[in-house]
Amino acid sequence: MPVRWIPGESYLGNSYLIGGVLVDAGVLPISLQDSFDQIEEIVLTHCHFDHIAYLKEIAGVTGARVSIHRLDAKGLSSETASLAMHFGARSPGLVPDRELEEGSRVGDLVVLHTPGHTPGSICLYREKDQALISGDTVFTDGGFGRFDFPGGSRDALLASLRRLADLEVEELYPGHGLPTLHGGNAHIAGALELLNLSYG
Repeated sequence: MPVRWIPGESYLGNSYLIGGVLVDAGVLPISLQDSFDQIEEIVLTHCHFDHIAYLKEIAGVTGARVSIHRLDAKGLSSETASLAMHFGARSPGLVPDRELEEGSRVGDLVVLHTPGHTPGSICLYREKDQALISGDTVFTDGGFGRFDFPGGSRDALLASLRRLADLEVEELYPGHGLPTLHGGNAHIAGALELLNLSYG
C-alpha cells in the first residue's frame, strides 16, 4: 500500500496517509477532504503542536480514533507538553482513544518507541518495503529533532538513532522536509554522526 505525503505548511509537520491510517495531524483539513471517508485512525508520532494542530478538526470530521504513545498522551490536553503556547495556540484538549506501546501494530505498520525528541516519540516501520515514518526523530537531510524542549533527552535520542541505524530502511518519511524513496539508511547514519560529533 503506497504512502501518500501531505506536506506541512510553514512550521507545521508533514502528514502521511496509508490506507485508512493518517499519521500526524498538523496539516489543514482541506488538504485531506478527498480522503475523509477513508481515514479510520489518526496516529501521532509525538505530541508537539506542529503535529497535532488540526487533530480536533480532522478527528471530528472523520470520526477516526486517535492514537499516541502513552508517554505523550498528556500532550493532547496540555499546553506545556504540547508546546502549544510557543505557537500562540491551545492544545486540542482530547483524550486519545488508544495508547500505543513499543510493538503495537497499526495496520501493517509496527510502532517503534524512539524517545529523545519527546518521551513518547514513535516511528512506524513497515518491513516488507523497508519504509520508516520517522516523525521528528530523524530527517532526510541527516538532521534530527531538538532535544532541548521539556522531556527531551540527548542520550535517549542517541539510543533511538542507533536503533534505527540497525534497521533496513529504504524509504524515509520524516515529520518535516522531503521524504525519500531510496537510501534511507544514509540519512539515519548522517544524523547519528552529527549528533555524536556536534553534540557529544
